[in-house]
Amino acid sequence: MRSKPPSAAKTQRRRRPAPPRAEVRTKTTQVHGVTLRDDYDWLRAANWKEVLREPEALPADIRAYLEAENAYAAALMAPTRALQRELVKEMRGRLKEDDSSVPQPDGPFLYYSRYRRGAEHPLICRKPRSGKGGGKGRETVMLDADALAEGKDFFDLADTAHSPDHRLLAWSADEAGSELHTIRVRDLASGEDLPDAVPDTTGDIVWAADSRSFFYVGLDADHRPSKVLRHRLGDPAAHDTLLHDEADAGMFVDIDETQSGRFLLISISDHETSEIRLVDLTAQDVDPVVVAPRLVGRQYDVEHHGEDLLIRTNADGAEDFKIVSAPVVSPGPEQWRDVIAHVPGRLILSHLCLKGRLIRLERENGLPRIVIRDLTTGSESSIAFDEEAYGLGLDAGYEFETDTLRFIYASMARPAETYDYDMGSGARVLLKRQEIPSGHDPEAYRVRRIFATASDGEQVPISLLHRADLALDGRAPCLLYGYGSYGSAMSASFRTRPLSLVDRGFVYAIAHVRGGTEKGRRWYLDGKREKKRNTFTDFIAAAEALAQGGFTARGRIVAEGGSAGGMLMGAVANMAPHLFAGIVAEVPFVDVLNTILDDTLPLTPPEWPEWGDPIRDVAAFETIRGYSPYDNVTAQSYPPILAMAGLTDPRVTYWEPAKWVARLRATMTGGGPVLLHTNMDAGHAGSAGRFDSLKETALAYAFAIQAVGEGWPEQAAGKEA
Repeated sequence: MRSKPPSAAKTQRRRRPAPPRAEVRTKTTQVHGVTLRDDYDWLRAANWKEVLREPEALPADIRAYLEAENAYAAALMAPTRALQRELVKEMRGRLKEDDSSVPQPDGPFLYYSRYRRGAEHPLICRKPRSGKGGGKGRETVMLDADALAEGKDFFDLADTAHSPDHRLLAWSADEAGSELHTIRVRDLASGEDLPDAVPDTTGDIVWAADSRSFFYVGLDADHRPSKVLRHRLGDPAAHDTLLHDEADAGMFVDIDETQSGRFLLISISDHETSEIRLVDLTAQDVDPVVVAPRLVGRQYDVEHHGEDLLIRTNADGAEDFKIVSAPVVSPGPEQWRDVIAHVPGRLILSHLCLKGRLIRLERENGLPRIVIRDLTTGSESSIAFDEEAYGLGLDAGYEFETDTLRFIYASMARPAETYDYDMGSGARVLLKRQEIPSGHDPEAYRVRRIFATASDGEQVPISLLHRADLALDGRAPCLLYGYGSYGSAMSASFRTRPLSLVDRGFVYAIAHVRGGTEKGRRWYLDGKREKKRNTFTDFIAAAEALAQGGFTARGRIVAEGGSAGGMLMGAVANMAPHLFAGIVAEVPFVDVLNTILDDTLPLTPPEWPEWGDPIRDVAAFETIRGYSPYDNVTAQSYPPILAMAGLTDPRVTYWEPAKWVARLRATMTGGGPVLLHTNMDAGHAGSAGRFDSLKETALAYAFAIQAVGEGWPEQAAGKEA
């Protein structure tokens, strides 16, 4: 059922309301002899760190401007309100409202999460384990996140971790969208939280083996994850034991544990260098042990098996990674011995140790597979599928001594399937197939993978989904998604939300541009720093290829990307505005030069390996200045643009899209409209509730439908600017 468009007569009578005008308060700075002029720097609140904690502290003039932008966006999107409601209803209809995860065994219990019908947030549950069939005992609801969220404008449950003795549940939550998480501990016998409360953390939790203490990562005054601490139950957080305090502002700190449960892993890394320190979880008051000291350009991560560590690394020129072993007692690089050799073009994505076996997830020719190696015999078996494009992932669970490996498979047309794989017999058991309550027939869709030829001859993969009955005659609209940064690969897995576009005749496409790792590590290296422009030209080549292939047409494509993918949106809007019917930029990283020049921002120093350091490197400054979307807005016609922001976003601060929109409006000579929607109660990920978030997607999709349909009426002046 589609909403009825307004009549042509009504469209003719409508006039686009005038957009807000941001006041010009020019700030000039000198960098490397270049004068940088910023008319809208005032939109950055001087007290932005306070705003992350207390959104109401936002200065009145900035709040008034953002609210005026929200009102303008709402006014222009008002004709699509019925469509947005319809889209939310459709997308919600594809979600199983009382859904639950597949229970994971751990000792005497099965642990899982589930939703009540209509609930925004999950219940964290367990029940007794009774043999392989399991789960016939009475359920215990350990945590009710919906109840915890009641009355709050924002609530995001970040992590839950039950103690090794199964008596306690540590949990963390963010109540502002600013990613400042507080950790609490629940007594599972009484159902009450202990007095312990640890604020200003990343939210990640690893228990010590004694169940009397846990480890976490603390954030410093600049919102950087920099400290690893141990909290003993009953002690004030101010008395927690410091295990590591990272002095280098360019490195992020994270924690995890080995699958064996023996070691805490303290990971210290940026985008090209890593260092891992081990802490024996069975010991008291021990100092972390460095596996291999940080060496610029060397990356590695660690698993544990018996007396050895199994280490995935790019050392010794292994661009697509290899796996080596080293003894736990002396794990330094001089002890590393190859177990899985490096093969160019076969990217080892991750690895996992279960008793007697080494499992790796790898990608070759753009498609993933799981490979299982017997550590005694060296024999290997693999799990792969035959579709043109699909996603495959491991679900490690809690246990180490098991013959069962759990994995998840999906394609763009086929809902996710969760399997248990018997590594001894090779038998697969389907545990769950993602249920689409409103109905879904995979055979009604077609999944394709095509390639675009980039300007330098590289072949850029594109994953496609469209209705099987769609006429590929060049008339179909297309939503083209892209990211292309940090080595993140865009999985060709199942997504329910885009079906609302596909069922309306859209082609949904993912451009696997350089900057990701879809074609190996080289694909990433060819899309970063001085080669960043390849990300943008690859995306443009993908759009052209879709038009040339008859899947769509130039001017019928809506581009979409978020965060660093939002930077991609800003760049292609500047470089090839004629190609696109519209652009959706979600929390877009568009003020690249100003941000990467500001080392007081939490993400800036760790970002220099990705983009370059424009403070100390003139060449990096000129490269970034040459593509930064905010700095390259020009006097030309732009397509309709929807920018979406979060007020308490610590990753892409709200003022980046706000400044970009202001400069676009002041500079463009025609086209538009340019809309800014700021979620005043959320951060980088938008609304945390599973249904609330549908409203933001519906806004974006309604914008896309409007952009390729009737468009927007002109202002009386005839242009946006």
